[in-house]
Amino acid sequence: MLVNMSAVEWGSLDVGGLPTGTVTLLLADVEGSTRLWQTQPEVMTEAVAQLDRVLADVVQRHQGVRPVEQGEGDSFVVAFARASDALGCAVDLQRAALAPLRLRIGVHTGEIQLRDEGNYIGPTINRTARLRDLAHGGQTVLSGATEAMVLDCLPDGAWLVDRGTHPLRDLPRPERVVQLCHPDLCNEFPPLRAGSAERRLPTQLTSFIGRRAERDEVGQLLADHRFVTLTGAGGVGKTRIALEVAADRGSDFPDGVWCIDLAPVTDPRLVPVTAARTMGLPDQAGRSPEDILSAFCGRRRMLLLLDNCEHLLDSCGHLVARLLADCPNLTILSTSREPIGVAGELTWRVPSLSLKTEAVDLFADRAGRALPGFRLDDANVDAVIEICARLDGMPLAIELAAARVRALTLSQIKDSLHDRFRLLTGGARTAVRRQQTLRASVEWSHNLLTDAERVLFRRLSVFMGSFDLGAGTAVGGSSEVERFQLLDQISLLVDKSLVVAEDHRGVMRYRLLETVRQYALEKLGESGEADDVRTRHRDFYTVTAASYDVSDAASRVRLMDWAETEMDNLRAAYTWSLELAEPDSALRLVSSVHDLWFRRGRQREGIAAFEQVLDDNSCRDTVAPQVWTRAVADHAILAASIALPAGADRAEEALAIARTLDSPELLAWTLTACGMLTFYDGALADSRFAEGARVSEEAGCGWLTCQIQMMEAIARIFAGDPARAVDVAEKARVVADTVGDDYFSQQSRVWSGVGMFQTGRLAAAEETLRLLDADVAAIDEPPITRIFRLVGHGSVAAYSGRVDEAYARGCAAVLAAEAAGGIYGDTVYVVEAYAALVEGDAQRARKACEDAWRHTIPLREPFARCTNPFAEALLACGDPAAARRWADEAVAVVPGIFVSIALTVRALVALAENRVREAENDVLAALASVAATGPHMRVPDILECLARIHAADNVHDRAVRLLGAAATVREDTGAVRFGVYQRDHAAAVAACRVGLGDNAFQTLWAEGAGLTPGQAIAYALRGRGERKRPSSGWESLTPTEIDVVRLVKEGLGNKDIAARLFISHRTVQTHLTHVYSKLGLTSRVQLAQEAARRGD
Repeated sequence: MLVNMSAVEWGSLDVGGLPTGTVTLLLADVEGSTRLWQTQPEVMTEAVAQLDRVLADVVQRHQGVRPVEQGEGDSFVVAFARASDALGCAVDLQRAALAPLRLRIGVHTGEIQLRDEGNYIGPTINRTARLRDLAHGGQTVLSGATEAMVLDCLPDGAWLVDRGTHPLRDLPRPERVVQLCHPDLCNEFPPLRAGSAERRLPTQLTSFIGRRAERDEVGQLLADHRFVTLTGAGGVGKTRIALEVAADRGSDFPDGVWCIDLAPVTDPRLVPVTAARTMGLPDQAGRSPEDILSAFCGRRRMLLLLDNCEHLLDSCGHLVARLLADCPNLTILSTSREPIGVAGELTWRVPSLSLKTEAVDLFADRAGRALPGFRLDDANVDAVIEICARLDGMPLAIELAAARVRALTLSQIKDSLHDRFRLLTGGARTAVRRQQTLRASVEWSHNLLTDAERVLFRRLSVFMGSFDLGAGTAVGGSSEVERFQLLDQISLLVDKSLVVAEDHRGVMRYRLLETVRQYALEKLGESGEADDVRTRHRDFYTVTAASYDVSDAASRVRLMDWAETEMDNLRAAYTWSLELAEPDSALRLVSSVHDLWFRRGRQREGIAAFEQVLDDNSCRDTVAPQVWTRAVADHAILAASIALPAGADRAEEALAIARTLDSPELLAWTLTACGMLTFYDGALADSRFAEGARVSEEAGCGWLTCQIQMMEAIARIFAGDPARAVDVAEKARVVADTVGDDYFSQQSRVWSGVGMFQTGRLAAAEETLRLLDADVAAIDEPPITRIFRLVGHGSVAAYSGRVDEAYARGCAAVLAAEAAGGIYGDTVYVVEAYAALVEGDAQRARKACEDAWRHTIPLREPFARCTNPFAEALLACGDPAAARRWADEAVAVVPGIFVSIALTVRALVALAENRVREAENDVLAALASVAATGPHMRVPDILECLARIHAADNVHDRAVRLLGAAATVREDTGAVRFGVYQRDHAAAVAACRVGLGDNAFQTLWAEGAGLTPGQAIAYALRGRGERKRPSSGWESLTPTEIDVVRLVKEGLGNKDIAARLFISHRTVQTHLTHVYSKLGLTSRVQLAQEAARRGD
């Protein structure tokens, strides 16, 4: 429901003098206003009134003018003579206290037209409105025109961030968009909203001729049916008409249109992988490609075009059935030479072109492109009609024939086609007619080639997808002479429309149309040289992949770019090695492109390729030990990176072999693999990573050392040792920067920031991540880096009490994870959970925890229990029984610093259940754990929990000292108290104040506030009960006696020691007497000397 902005004193604005000429317009609206009016009508009434008041003030202050009636619903328009005034107004509006309203603001500058004295009209205001539609709530975006005018006069502290060029709905020209940023505003947002539905359709370089009726009919079928298959002969135009229909009907699918070309795919298992890749969805731990696609499509209203399905019917049928069942708003259009055979499929056979209109028009258009100046006239139209008739109106055959006008007259084309075409259709009656028709046109084109061209043509059929000149030369030429002539020969094939040439990033690449390639493959088979040519193809790609120097960062990037471009050919080379029973070559190829699998989110495809060889034990003895060991290590690293099982025994066997080989790099790499397989076994992982780093450093392999150290840092995070993780990550960063490895440099800073956060160094963590923000702003940030950078920012913001920022960062992290296919959901939702706990919103925290747990996988469950505050959310929601179950499970499995956190949470649950002694035991154990593992961000919570227990026991003096100590830690770290605990904390403070009186309370609070975290923990543990100790010697001393000895060594007298430890001077003397007796000493001087000698 939308309402008009309430009537404020618009008369105070100068609405009678709208600026004219070149004007800067500010258009804004309220994000989600319909939902807000439906769910919070009373709140919205006041919020809109507040917006009216703020708007009147801000517009007048920045010399803006608001048109009388322009803007509808919750939107408004303001005009400015100066662009800088518009920006100042935008910043003040976004800074204003308008919650729950979040404004989307667009600013554009251009020539304006007046509709009347009080309103604007025309393209400038239209473009401003479309620009605003790209923004999210709280975001201000500017056009390129406005940016140019304000670069030197931005509001104080403001800066601009380039958001790229975007299409604007219903407008022909895309717009360059920049975001206005300011320190007082949230500057992290998801990608800009789509100005129009996303269309991932290949660009067509030739016009589409005719078939208007067919396009309309298929379009109507798509409106009425969820799954339509276009069938027909090869070359009849199934793909082209499908693309045209998809483009025509794009507006019916607001969530996008994707075309998935399956022609290069030979392995049925790769159908869902290819679909996911085309849609930009990376691999996910624990989820199949079908699961990823299903989750992405979900309830989106979108269209998938599956092209060239005929050779993959079973796999396509399985995928289509799954997606149609799971995704109620999904529509699928497929092309195939035969029906796919799925329930609900509607098949529609694509007819040939009508001969006297469409076919002739197509021939004339393509002939005109091949021979500029060609025109259809009365003298040649009959010949063209006959050619088209003899080609049965098949578009591909017609295009091939039309291309010949460069070298032949129409009469010669007709005569050349006549004999061969009649022979094929009349003699090969065992073939279906559509194969006869297509074969006739391709056969005819083939027979016009010279012998040398025919040889090259058939050899090029082994390429899948496209290839460059170097590959074509290596594979297409079997001698120096052939290789020397290849450029000329391939150019001739391009001219004769049998090979397509395309510019790809400044490099010319070539490909055969799929139907033409199939014919060429037949000719290759007939030639008797198919095996040799396929082997040359395999050898070229295997050798090329291995030729890149992975120790050089720039070379590694080139390798990954090359491998992505050549993926179809790499798959074909790998498959040929398997067909030849040469697993050694297959593994060498897959290992050579390991960086592609690992760094660009393609782990699952690499894993599948390795497993197809490694799981066949019969090939174990035929593979060179070095190749097998490298492959096992590569496979283990890929699997561990997405928490999949990888066969630890096989990895250990590979490690044993690596120790016998003279290759330090391989040994270090295999140690890394074994370390990653034991990520959740801290001690074992440490030993593997430590040895691997040592071997790598000794070999001078900095490029490998930074990777090993980075993995060790992650293992330390998993093990609950963030302090060590920060140290190791910093070492990794230094090495990565030295060798130029941007990927691991960024990763090291991300995990260093996470470690700093966990140790309670919030300011340092924020600074580390902020510096990383600047570095990744200008690059295509890897998805994993972006996800965990946002998680780190969001976690710091939550613990610092900046709830709105934490929600925004968490939301951005979720969107980044979803854009990457839903990976790391068990982590990204935790940011929202902590923000909600800080805010005191228990239900929201519980929902976020549920979302996080739902996205985890078995191997990550231990770490998920470390980070997911489910027990605290359950407790805050009033479900202590469920909270206890979760807390008990966490205490049983978490390591390192997470032990003390889990124990504290369980203590809080026990307090809620009035099990005070159980709570005390857990919180004291938590403090002992902190003393052993080091401080972290939850230390103040532990101290306050124990203070609540002492308050409940009426031991108010100890309670107040602990409360004071916790307050100091919070002040030093910047960590706020969770809002869900605020009431219990306030109650404990009030009880202590009543029990002690204000003066004693203030004195004791000040004493506690003066303690360091270590002193506070020691004080808290003092008096916890004696453990069994020897009766004499240094090991027999109690914690309090150790504290007394330490202070004696520092030269303090009994009175000062008593004040420091909050005990009487007589108690100090008693402790000293016990110490002298246990250590066999007789004086204070002896004790100080002995303590100094021991270093105690």
